[in-house]
Formats: sequence, structure tokens, C-alpha cells
Amino acid sequence: MSARPRLGLLLAALVVFTAGLTPAASARAHSARPAPRTPHTVVLDGARLRQAKTGLDRGDRRLRRTAAALTARADKWLDQGPWTVVDKPRPAPGGDVHDYLSQAPYWWPSVPPTADNPWGCPYAQRDGQRNPEVDSGTDRQDVEKVFDSAYDLSLAWYYTGERRYAVKAGQILRTWFLDPATRMNPNLDHAQFIPCRYDGRAIGIIDFSQSYTAVLDAVAVLESGADAWTGTDRAGMARWNADFLGWLTDSDFGRQEAAAANNHGTFYDLLVAALAHATGDEGLARRTVLGARTARIAPQIAADGSQPQELARTRSWHYSTFDLVAYTRLAAVGRHVGVNLWTYRGPDGQSLFKAVDYLLPAATGAAVWPHPELEFLRYAAVDVVHAAADAGDGRARRAVPALPEPPGGDLWTLRPAAEQLDSLAG
Repeated sequence: MSARPRLGLLLAALVVFTAGLTPAASARAHSARPAPRTPHTVVLDGARLRQAKTGLDRGDRRLRRTAAALTARADKWLDQGPWTVVDKPRPAPGGDVHDYLSQAPYWWPSVPPTADNPWGCPYAQRDGQRNPEVDSGTDRQDVEKVFDSAYDLSLAWYYTGERRYAVKAGQILRTWFLDPATRMNPNLDHAQFIPCRYDGRAIGIIDFSQSYTAVLDAVAVLESGADAWTGTDRAGMARWNADFLGWLTDSDFGRQEAAAANNHGTFYDLLVAALAHATGDEGLARRTVLGARTARIAPQIAADGSQPQELARTRSWHYSTFDLVAYTRLAAVGRHVGVNLWTYRGPDGQSLFKAVDYLLPAATGAAVWPHPELEFLRYAAVDVVHAAADAGDGRARRAVPALPEPPGGDLWTLRPAAEQLDSLAG
């Protein structure tokens, strides 16, 4: 038989073979791309990501539905950005366009602006009421897009292998953090400034502490095998993270935020522990998680599981779930450095399990939330309940089937780390 007929028979056989495969198996048959490694993540559990990817590749229908929701989120970012700190209308008060700038969200002008008083100063606080000025003229909205897009895109690449997701994630991260012309300086000297009052405030650190850990995991996911994220990129991000960690631990603002007694302190610990783990300072990461037991859980969580300082807010439900996002993510960092934060019990029985259980009646719809809340969104608690269930809380595990689905779907099986599912900016 000639070579040409033999080739035709082989091609026909290949068509028959691949036609009988599942979509996931067919994709593998047509792709020679090496599988990504288990990511060395910071908050997420890399081994669980790897396990989920294996199930997805084998055609698990539930995981495929979740992956469709995840890639739908990622697809929305493909034609957006990149964003940079240098394109805001005016620089931060220090005059350096590379410095990050945000405005205090709950502070408002007390009088109508005039030519002599263009800001309407002095500013007055309205707790829980967001001033729309904060979303224009500063970097706040753009940095949230950087955090969210990098996370969604990197995970979409990991689970699908589609290079376009990693390319876009790399472009976004390079523009914001690495490119000399567009990069952000690794400090938060001008976060949450108040016009005519403060050029920046320590509490502005929460602009990063609440979400930057998602960037650390996005980078770790890309480093598990994305060719669009290079060794130069990796080294650059490592330097930026080390410099940022130094600023957090050594600056006056950092020391002030470390002393905060509410969710600001919890999120500060999360950011420091995560950055320390990402940059190889395991000792600092471990000390920070261990310290959160007596410095955060014991004084901030009551014996019944309530969080008194968060209940005092006009948005008590939001802030109760918000603080628990920090705690559950910090507990996830602790897992990487050999500390089980979930098992800690304070002198009056305080624990993370009790704090999550306190939310369960309202989270499942079994009872009305009995505290002030300007906009109750039941789904805000979904991720922290998942986290407690995974950590061994039987009440939380039984509550999971009664949880509402968050907007965009429940993505826990593919990214098992708590996100803040509601937003004050929405």
C-alpha cells in the first residue's frame, strides 16, 4: 500500500477516535500543552485547585457548570484595561503620579462647592453612605478592577488552558506593578485622603488589605506554567511585594493599622501574613497568624459569636461578613505555615466557628438579621459559611444547601477562598 492511502486511513481512525471522546478529553487529544503544576498559592489551596482541575478535565458536570460561570467572568475582562495609576486627572498630594490615591468613602462636603472653596470643605462623615466623588479622580475603582481581573483571568487560564486569559492577566499585572512608565510605587501614603483635611490615612491600607491577596494567588497560579508570565515578571513582582511588605511593617501608617481593633486590624494581619508567605518570610507569616488569636479573635469576637464593633456600624451585616472574610482568608494562610486558626478558643469560648454560626440564621433565611443594616444582602455570607464548613463546622455544613446563590454563581468549588460577595460600591 502506498504512503498516501496509509495516511488517509490513519487520519480517518483519528477522527473516529476523537469523535467518541468527551469534550474535555477531545481537547486534551488535540493539545500538546503541558498541564500546569500545582500552584504555590498563598490563600487558595493549590492542591485543591489541582484536584478540581483533574475533575474538570475528566468531565465532572457540576465542575463544568461552575467553570462556565468562572470563564464568563473572565471573558468580560478580555476587552478591558489595562489600568494604571498614572492616568488619574491629578496626582496624589505628594505630586508623584506613580503614587496610589484614593478618597475616604464616607466623607462628604459640608457646604456646596464654590470658586473660593472648590471642595466644599470642611468634610463631614456619614457612616455607610458612599460619596460618589471617590469613584472619580482617584485610583480606587481601577485598582479593584486590577485585583478582580487578574484573579478571574488567571483561574480561567488554569482551568481551561486557554492562553488568552494568561496573556491578559500578565498585561494587567505588568502595567499596574512593573512597567516603569506606568507602575505604582509600593506604598499607600495617599490612600483614603480627605480633601482639606488629610493627605492620606493609615486606614487607607484596607484598600489593598481587603483584596490584594487575590493578586498574590493570581501570580502564583500563573507561575504554575503560564508561558505568558515570564521569569522577569516573576522577579519583578517578588521585588514589588518585598518592598510593599517593608512599607507595611516599617511605616507609621502600617504601625497604626496594625493597632486597629476592628476589621482594619484583621485585614492588616491578612495582608502582612500573605505577603510574608509569598516572599518567603515564613517566620513572619507564622507569627502574624499566631498573634491573631489573642490580638484579634479574643478581643473582637464575643462569647456568643457576635462581633460587637461590626454590629455597631450602620451596615452591621456587611461588616460582620467582611471581617470574617479577613479571618477565614487569614486562617487559609495559616494552613500553609502550620497554624490552625479555626481550633483556637478564647478565654470566653470565642472562636471563628462561633462567629460564622452567629450568621447562620440570617444567612439561610431562617431568621431576620436583628441589627442595623442599610442594605441586607443575604448572599454576602455564602463564602464564609463555605469556609467554616470546609474547616469542620457541622452547623455550617448543614447550612450550605440553604444558602442563596451569589450573583454570577457560587464558584467555591473552583476557588475555595472567601471573597467579599457584596460591595459598598455597588
